[in-house]
Amino acid sequence: MQPSSTLSAEADRGEKGRVARVYEFADLARYSPRERLMIRAADLAFYALIRLIGGTVRYTVEGWENWQRAARAGAPIYVFWHNRIFLATHFWQRRGIVVMTSQSRDGEYIARFIQRFGYGAARGSSTRGGVGALVEMVRLVRRGIPTAFTVDGPRGPRYVAKMGAVMLAKKTGQPLLPFTIDARHRIELPSWDRFQIPLPWTRATVRIAPPIYVPADADEALLESKRDELQRALDRISRAPKN
Repeated sequence: MQPSSTLSAEADRGEKGRVARVYEFADLARYSPRERLMIRAADLAFYALIRLIGGTVRYTVEGWENWQRAARAGAPIYVFWHNRIFLATHFWQRRGIVVMTSQSRDGEYIARFIQRFGYGAARGSSTRGGVGALVEMVRLVRRGIPTAFTVDGPRGPRYVAKMGAVMLAKKTGQPLLPFTIDARHRIELPSWDRFQIPLPWTRATVRIAPPIYVPADADEALLESKRDELQRALDRISRAPKN
């Protein structure tokens, strides 16, 4: 029989391995050769675009004290709208934040380009594999790793917050941190979310709302109330006057 110290060390190594995997590219073997090519092409294109354009953007931050409050709690749960992925990826890069991405071709190229910026990816969504990904994110948050949700993703409705981030806050005790980023000059793609791409050299305003806490004993009614609170917070900062 192995001593308990050995079993504990092996368990710790296994846990560290699971954490490390969220920062590594997934195997694309389940995709066809054409799909693998499309995923890699989209990954590299978005990485290059975000790096080049993002480096020219001039940011103004409102509510940084709210980030400081949430960061002192340990591992904030960043929540934002899906169409802000471009500038959110650039602004919060290299912080080890783990983002839930869908188990789909689109989700895979998003996972890959955010990993190039130092993010992790937990595969799943509200429609495909969400329960498993949420369990993984609970494990990560409890190890002190910050996480993020596009709360109206992966397919909308646009600007309607879903429950996943609220459930994560309940299970971990960590605060939700709503934020938005608005570029003064941008284009919007004809996608379901009107995906936003800033123009080079534009100004952008980052707005961070106060953290939202969800009690561990929250019942269904309180969870819905907290989801509504999150919705109102995102609506409020998203409608603030643009810089």
